[in-house]
Amino acid sequence: MSKKTETKKIETKKIEIKWISKPEGHHYNAALSYLRLIYDEKIAASYVSNLEKAMLSEFQAKDIFRASTLPLLDISNIHVKRDIQKIQLGEKLSPLLLVRDSNNGKVIIADGYHRLCAIYSYDEDVIIPCMIV
Repeated sequence: MSKKTETKKIETKKIEIKWISKPEGHHYNAALSYLRLIYDEKIAASYVSNLEKAMLSEFQAKDIFRASTLPLLDISNIHVKRDIQKIQLGEKLSPLLLVRDSNNGKVIIADGYHRLCAIYSYDEDVIIPCMIV
C-alpha cells in the first residue's frame, strides 16, 4: 500500500499598501535637504518646486531600485522597520519623490528611500506612486 502525501498550501495574505494622494510638506523639506548635498541651493530648490507641481506617476519597486542603483536596506535599519510597521498597521504612506539624473543615467530618490526598502520587502512588483522630475 502506498502512502499518500498531503501537500498543504501555505496561504500568505498580501497586505495592501495604502497611499496618501500627495506628499506632505515635510517630505518636500526632506527632499530639499538631501538635494542640497548634491546640487547647489538654486538647483535643489528648483527641483523641489518642480516636484511640488509634478503629476503622480507609478513605477514598480524593483524598477526604482534598478534605476537608483542604491542598495536594499533591511529591517535592521530602524526607519525601514518603522515603515514596515506602518504597512502592517494599514497606515498610509507618502509617494516617493524622485529626480532623474540624466547625466549619470540614474534616478535620485530625493525622499522615500526607507519606504521603498520596506515596500520591496513585501513585493518587488508593487506599484509605487511617485512624483518625478
